[in-house]
Amino acid sequence: MFKPVKILDEKDPILRKKNEDVIFPLTKDEKKMIQHMIDHLTKSQIEELSIKYDLRPGMGLAAPQVGINKNFFVVVHEVEEGVFDNYVIINPKIISHSEELIYASTGEGCLSVNREVEGIVPRYARVTLEAFDENGNKIKVRGREELAIAFQHEYDHLKGILFVDKIDNNDPFKDQDKMRMI
Repeated sequence: MFKPVKILDEKDPILRKKNEDVIFPLTKDEKKMIQHMIDHLTKSQIEELSIKYDLRPGMGLAAPQVGINKNFFVVVHEVEEGVFDNYVIINPKIISHSEELIYASTGEGCLSVNREVEGIVPRYARVTLEAFDENGNKIKVRGREELAIAFQHEYDHLKGILFVDKIDNNDPFKDQDKMRMI
């Protein structure tokens, strides 16, 4: 029986705390949570399951959002209808990025932010992360466009940053003309 992951609200101080690197090998609980997060995100992106389980659609979840102050996140990216690529990113570092900035045309959302937020979040069009997989193997992952936004969004969670922090309160669409909308 599927049970949704309990996702913390933006007001929870856990989301702002310093996170610790994951130590390998992963514990049984960490492995279970990673799988649960992937399952939750996958179901949230399949309309009939999203409705059945009352899930807000989401593409990524970081450990702090589920109450774990450790440096890992998962991204479930739908590459075509019903086909998903799963990314498990542990102890990541952004090692390179494009100069080009982009923003999401519909704005960013977050499963921890349960309100509408107007404005744009400047993101790099392409990023490369160096991280570890679930087995402790060093990996390099590249993301462009939507996937790059998801990686940066979740990476920010590991630093205690929410997307709303990156929107200029006085001018929510500041420098929009200097970025490309996707």
